[in-house]
Amino acid sequence: MNDRIYEAQLVLRAQAGDREALEELLRRVQSVLFRYIRSLVGPDGAEDVLQDVFLELCRHLRALHEPEFFRPWAYRIASHASFSFLRRRRQWEVRHEEDVEMDELPNGIEESSSVLVGQLQRLVDCVSPASRAVLILHYFEDLSIQEVAAILQLSAGTVKSRLAYGLKCLRTATEGKG
Repeated sequence: MNDRIYEAQLVLRAQAGDREALEELLRRVQSVLFRYIRSLVGPDGAEDVLQDVFLELCRHLRALHEPEFFRPWAYRIASHASFSFLRRRRQWEVRHEEDVEMDELPNGIEESSSVLVGQLQRLVDCVSPASRAVLILHYFEDLSIQEVAAILQLSAGTVKSRLAYGLKCLRTATEGKG
C-alpha cells in the first residue's frame, strides 16, 4: 500500500478518536521532522520544538480536511514552530538579499548546485533559517519547488529566490575552504 494512502487512513482513524492510529502517525513522522527541525534550530532546541509540533498536530488534526496532505501539513507546522523558536531566541535575522528578483537568479541553479549537495549537511548552518528550510526540504526531503512553496506558504518564485541565495551562501562557504 502506498505510504501516502496509508498515512491518510491513519489520519482518518486518528480523527475518529483512534489513539493507536495517532501514535503510529506520530511515530512515522518523528524522525524526519526531528531531522528537519534540528537542521533549522540546532541541537539545543530541537526536542522542545518537536514536542511543540506534536502538540499542534494533535490539537489541530481534526481540522485537516485533506488527510493525504498530512506530511506537508506537518512540515508546515514544524517550519512555523522552528521559526517561532528562533524569533524567541533572537536568532532570526531578516535578510533582504534573499528577496532576489527572478531575473537576477543565476542560470543553471540545478546543474551548478550538484557539487554542493554532498556537502550541504555540514555547511547548511551558515545559511539563514529561511533559506535553510528551503534547502533542506528541496534537497534532503526531495520535495519539488511547488511542494516546498505549499509547505512554507510562499510563492514558487520566493522559494527559487531563497534556494538561489542559499546555494550562493554555500558556494561562498566552500570557496572559502578550498
